[in-house]
Amino acid sequence: MLNYTQNMKWFYIDESITDGERRQGPFSIEEIQNFAKEGKITNSTLVWHSGEESWTTWREAKAEIEQNEATQDKLLQETINEILKQQVLTKRYAGFFVRTLAFSVDSIILFFAGMVALGALCGAGAIDFQELMRLTEAFLSNPSIESMNKILNAPGMDLYFIVSLVLQTVYFVMLHALYGATIGKRLFRIHVETGKGDKITWLAATIRYVASIMSMMLYGLGYLTVLIDPKRRGLHDFIASTCVVYNTPKTIQITEK
Repeated sequence: MLNYTQNMKWFYIDESITDGERRQGPFSIEEIQNFAKEGKITNSTLVWHSGEESWTTWREAKAEIEQNEATQDKLLQETINEILKQQVLTKRYAGFFVRTLAFSVDSIILFFAGMVALGALCGAGAIDFQELMRLTEAFLSNPSIESMNKILNAPGMDLYFIVSLVLQTVYFVMLHALYGATIGKRLFRIHVETGKGDKITWLAATIRYVASIMSMMLYGLGYLTVLIDPKRRGLHDFIASTCVVYNTPKTIQITEK
């Protein structure tokens, strides 16, 4: 196969010369191609460039050039397609807004679960329902810190808080460990994964949950890093080495030639 590049110098045999040096050159490949268009070089004209062992006809040389150009075009297209495929696999990190919506859904679910737990405790006699309603009505009629504290310190409420904490812990840790997402996240098609893109473990899910409580205790400041971090990570994501991404990356249409 002919080896050639754009900066190689080409020569050809001028068959119209009967006396003297018939070899003409050096020329660039563009000049040789122009000579062929002008008729100075025909398909049977012998051509050569440095690096070749022998002379060959322009017909053969032209065929090799066209084949090499086609090969280069194919390689270029394959390279472009590979780059595009890598872009297709680029992750889409979930931002503050969609994560807030997902958390709101989770909070509503946990609220109703807490009401069920409260009803169960009242039914079991662990909490005096009538007394709780009386304290609640007193708070609603005259809201104050004192009336709120009476509700929180009512008999059996400490048990209710423990049950609620257990429900919340199981909800977030179990769903993240098993499925990578809570119901709220699944609804908005986002999930939690490790920084390397793997499924998070039970340990990572637990660390992330505990760290999320820390973020909340900092007046929510731990969540604000989602707004400025390129990967939209909160403080708890940094601690647990996790990130929240969309289930499917942004798709790019690749046109094959």
